[in-house]
Amino acid sequence: MKALAVASGIVFWTLVLGTAWLAFFPASDSGEPVAILQIEPATSPVEPSAPEAAPAPEANESPAEVPQASTDGMGLPPGFAVGPPGAPPAPMIEPPGPAQGTPLMPLAPGGQLDMPAVPPSGPDDAPPPDDADQQGAVPAGDPALQQAAIEAPALTPPPPPPPPMPGSETGSITLPPVPIAELVEESQYGPLPKVAADGRRPIDVYARPSRYAAVAQAGAPPRIALLVTGFGLPDAPSPDLLNDLPPPVSVAYGAYGRSLQDGVSNARAKGHEVLLQIPLEPNNYPTEDPGPHTLLTTLPPEENLKRLQWLMSRYTGYVGVTNHMGAKFEVTQASLAPVFEELKRRGLLYVDDGSVKEPTAERVAYAIGLDYSEASVQIDGQSAAEIVKQLGQLESLAMQQGAVIGVVRATPATIKQIVEWAGKLEAKGIKLVPVSAAVRSLQQS
Repeated sequence: MKALAVASGIVFWTLVLGTAWLAFFPASDSGEPVAILQIEPATSPVEPSAPEAAPAPEANESPAEVPQASTDGMGLPPGFAVGPPGAPPAPMIEPPGPAQGTPLMPLAPGGQLDMPAVPPSGPDDAPPPDDADQQGAVPAGDPALQQAAIEAPALTPPPPPPPPMPGSETGSITLPPVPIAELVEESQYGPLPKVAADGRRPIDVYARPSRYAAVAQAGAPPRIALLVTGFGLPDAPSPDLLNDLPPPVSVAYGAYGRSLQDGVSNARAKGHEVLLQIPLEPNNYPTEDPGPHTLLTTLPPEENLKRLQWLMSRYTGYVGVTNHMGAKFEVTQASLAPVFEELKRRGLLYVDDGSVKEPTAERVAYAIGLDYSEASVQIDGQSAAEIVKQLGQLESLAMQQGAVIGVVRATPATIKQIVEWAGKLEAKGIKLVPVSAAVRSLQQS
């Protein structure tokens, strides 16, 4: 029995190999094959399922015949077919059944996948197409419209309207919320002030409006500006001291403490314009230390500018800068000049509190065109009589010069005296104005 099975196998494979030899290596010299063998593809796989009993063939049915062909009367085994000479048609793989995944593509002659042509794509950073229709800009077909769209400037949101002029110089108004995006430069430290693309400066946009920013002409009322300092510094007074201040009084905040932006925004909501108070090196530093990030004469200019930018980034909405101490720094031109240049570049003013009786800062400011003024009187008396005397000096200087600035150290005693004094100014013909208005008036004179 085993010998019979081996003999049957030998006969079967002899027939297969002989048929293949005759198909691909004919005896003729025509160069064309006598026949082309085509292997029928197997049926697609299906999910394994429970076997079903095959229906029994009926009596008058015969089993399905496998197509066979022969050029010399030789039969072919199941699964083979002989076709006419020429390229065989590309076999199609059956679409996937429930158990198959992605559909398979048809095979091209030679066994390669017959993939549809895909247009080449550009690199990830390729520019957008030039076709206006694809970009959703201007419909193609009208060159005039396309050219107008190209030349039209990009739409930018309009700047916020300036705050209204108060009914009187001491009237209560709310200054616009800050920051204003066009006046902010983002940095590694935080938001920094800058000049807007249309030329608007923080000194112009964040200032309290005033009718008395021009030079005081003959017969015009004299003007006094007060700058209250000490908020946002170590041992700062309570911000509640601002509640009773007349709105034209300006306020200086330092760069230390929590919720500084909230304090600045609250002051502006009450109508007070704000300045940033920065620490400068005093004569006896570090015995007397103004605070962290103090600008020092022993540091190179680039390091002082880094410290300045850190200080300026603590909050937004200020019109300029004033000093906290600085007796040594303000008389050192090599250290002071780069700082003043940075303030001018960012559209800010500078108010010297008048504690340094030396003209270096004034000379540097005028040389580079920085908006600069120096306070004439410091109001920091320890008694009510001393404070009243200092306020009287301000009045006399205002009568002589037309405009004057006083710096007030914020304490409960000084704030109380200022509130009482300010209520009597109108009767004396003197106008209480914001610091920015006095700086402009003094600059023009």
